[in-house]
Amino acid sequence: MGEVKTPRQWFLWGIALVYVCAFASIYVQIPGLYGDEGILPVRLQMPKVQRPLLEQESLLGLGPSLGLAPQQVLELTCLVGMALALCAVLLEPLRDSLIYFCLRFLYLSLYNVGGDFLHSEWDVLLLEAGLLAVLVAPLGLLRRHSSYRYHDPVSFWLTRWLFFRLTFCTGVSKLASGDPAWYNLSALSHHLENQMNPTPLAWYVHQLPDWLLRFGAVVVLQSEIIVPLVTFFAPIRRLKLFGFYVQLFLQLCYILTGNCSLLNLLSITLSFSLLDDDHFNSNTSPKKKKGQEKKPRSCGQTLVSYLMLLVELAVYLFILYCFITLFKLQINWEEKTLSSQTNFTQKQFHAFLEVFQELTIWIGVLSFTWEAVSAMLNCVCTRGIVSKLWSLIQWALITAAAVAVFALSVVPYTSMAGMSVSKVLPAVRGAYSAVERYQLVGAYGIQHRMTSSEGRPEIILEGSYDGLTWTEMNPMYKPGNANAVPPIVGPHQPRLEWLMWQAAQGGDDTSPWFTGLLQRLLQGKPEVVSLLQVDEAQYPFSQKPPVFIKAKLYNYHFTDPAKDKTHLQAWWRRQYKREFFPIVNLDDLMLKKLLEEAGLKEKFPAQPGSDAPVSQALSLIRDHVKGLSGSLLLLTLLATLASIFLIKAIFSWVLGGRKPRPASADHKTRKSKEPSETTEKSQAAAPSNRGGKKDSSEKKDLDKSPRKRK
Repeated sequence: MGEVKTPRQWFLWGIALVYVCAFASIYVQIPGLYGDEGILPVRLQMPKVQRPLLEQESLLGLGPSLGLAPQQVLELTCLVGMALALCAVLLEPLRDSLIYFCLRFLYLSLYNVGGDFLHSEWDVLLLEAGLLAVLVAPLGLLRRHSSYRYHDPVSFWLTRWLFFRLTFCTGVSKLASGDPAWYNLSALSHHLENQMNPTPLAWYVHQLPDWLLRFGAVVVLQSEIIVPLVTFFAPIRRLKLFGFYVQLFLQLCYILTGNCSLLNLLSITLSFSLLDDDHFNSNTSPKKKKGQEKKPRSCGQTLVSYLMLLVELAVYLFILYCFITLFKLQINWEEKTLSSQTNFTQKQFHAFLEVFQELTIWIGVLSFTWEAVSAMLNCVCTRGIVSKLWSLIQWALITAAAVAVFALSVVPYTSMAGMSVSKVLPAVRGAYSAVERYQLVGAYGIQHRMTSSEGRPEIILEGSYDGLTWTEMNPMYKPGNANAVPPIVGPHQPRLEWLMWQAAQGGDDTSPWFTGLLQRLLQGKPEVVSLLQVDEAQYPFSQKPPVFIKAKLYNYHFTDPAKDKTHLQAWWRRQYKREFFPIVNLDDLMLKKLLEEAGLKEKFPAQPGSDAPVSQALSLIRDHVKGLSGSLLLLTLLATLASIFLIKAIFSWVLGGRKPRPASADHKTRKSKEPSETTEKSQAAAPSNRGGKKDSSEKKDLDKSPRKRK
């Protein structure tokens, strides 16, 4: 692999863009989730005894000194983070280590007070990727310019290790958990309707033949388990490129069928670690001229290239062998179908994990050592003693930090299903426990849930004025009305719908957030109602809150036009499963008891807003955003960024077209050769003193000739 200047910039740009989406998505939902009238008011989490700012886990302690309410502290955190991230997206000099440190600090502050709403896998992944961005980004704000550093490949290697852990653990968890849907290869058909936010395209993909969906499940398992093992750390550049395009194709399929989530954006951003500068410059490099021939390669170089080609072909054949052998792929030429089934048991897969657990770690150690040693040799070859010493000091610091991050990541990596943490050194486990609250590294794949073949479980809330006539409260971002088109959510992450989706799969009805949700809906708080429906016309209790409320559990399935001929206009068909939460009202003793157990019983009223300038500015911004859905706000923000980049590209193209044409390469070489030729002629024509006089006299005679005078 060559240099990584361009992939590094793409990685930093992608992380900044993900921060923009994350902060903007949380900002829209703060009043309904954490406001004074929200589901889990953040003011109830304020510590009774104020501690020093450096000892606090969030920025809530800054509220009294700034004259801000706890909710406004969260809003200010999101707005500052969004502004910094936007600057990093638009301006390359601001993709600096200090900027990314501030972004991660702000997001960690939100994570520490966010509770269940912010403890998702993509939040943990963003915090770890944000830490790597701090190490990868240059520290150039304190200097006039930031140049390429020899230790950049060392820090950038950590992003490839994180991408490997994320991809490999996600694939392994599907089989290590013993999910029968993945062992019988029917998981993809169920996943299309069971995922958090399916798109309309998911309905059409669900109608594909069963044999094709089963083959799709095989492709997913191969792409997440076998392909990372044999390509991510391969010494051959083309294998890394193959792994990159496989993962890019997989993430695009996830986005098209399940909306664009932060997890997909982060996965694509991390996949840039498999690229190098040569891949970006291959299409823009100048073409060789007809007369210019390639330099002949030595026998050793030719032999090495042929050996690498053979190894590359062997890897492709190995992947194809795994396809055919592990999943018994057989083509039925008469019916034009492809049959597939797993050719291994769960016990055999656990034996595979025991072997490859240590092997993947040692492969990572060897790959990291190669990058570190190569970077050190480049530092040693630097000209000048001072520059060499400074480069070696930087290399030592970054390498030590990278070794620490890599060692810490081994602990959560070995905690996934089927692996043993006992093999990790006790000192490393102790260090991980000491810094666990800072979310430096995360565990991925451990939240895998069994893919249900009974359909998609959904919690449906119903309200009533008299306890006899019930009306459903259909949310914006998840299935409710069977005739409603699956929504396009985009990069927005609806936190309430995400928890309701998880609660429906787990069957937990005693969570504090669910109790707080019922209370606020019975009170008719508009901040919480806007989480379900922004359009008042779509919410049946916009004029008056319900007196009674209950929750039912339904199983949803995509409709099949061939079978469900009575549901031709419907996207879903549903079946009642059971009661999820009994009928309650505001005076219900059970509801009051659950609120008191959850710590949501308000013992003191909310403090009125202050007249501080910062508080008034935050209120003004909130008034302008009120009434907008999260998906609309983020799509508008992304469209604005795209427009700015488009205008910038047009201006650069127009201004670039007015610039004088650069001299051609031949003209430059001819120009550079002219002085050398004149010097050679003058040196060749420099004879002895006698000859010199003779030549000079001849030159004078020529000047006096009539032809010359004319």
